[in-house]
Amino acid sequence: MAHKFDVKNKHKLDNEERRKMLPPEKTLTSLGLHEGDIVADIGCGIGYFSIPAAEIVGKNGKVFALDILSEMLQEVEIKIKENNIFNIETILTEENNLKLEEGKITFAFIANVLHETEELERFLGEVKKIISIKGKIAIVDWQKIKSEFGPPVDHRLDKLELINILAKSGFSDISNIDIGDNFYGITAVKN
Repeated sequence: MAHKFDVKNKHKLDNEERRKMLPPEKTLTSLGLHEGDIVADIGCGIGYFSIPAAEIVGKNGKVFALDILSEMLQEVEIKIKENNIFNIETILTEENNLKLEEGKITFAFIANVLHETEELERFLGEVKKIISIKGKIAIVDWQKIKSEFGPPVDHRLDKLELINILAKSGFSDISNIDIGDNFYGITAVKN
């Protein structure tokens, strides 16, 4: 069984140390998020990336904040109201049902989620469905190394394994992006 994040630890998702290790704006722009993109923040948690993504994509873009836990989406809703954000929509999903129209998304973003999925290839197939032709998938996950943060090392997904799965799933232009010591970034394009 995959390691699942415990909602009781949601306070760990945004703190000074995490912002140093994984600065949200810098991470999103280094992965290629642009003004006007239509984003799916899959496994959005408390909106750590959804909120800055909404600012980056601007009034011509949109962010769909997706999570399987309503408690997480409630946190995003609070931030939306506090910051008067009008281009984020929260959606309660299921692991293999993202509840978005096929081909709608130009930028599917998945941060620290893939190591939690039960059926990785099936999940990536669901993500691929919602991405437009030539749309991008951008993934951030934990390096498969021992560290004081994150899930146990045996639950982490090796970067090369993920690259192979993406290629097998029909993604192209797969790139490795440097995200620092604890994380890796991968982008790929839907053919």
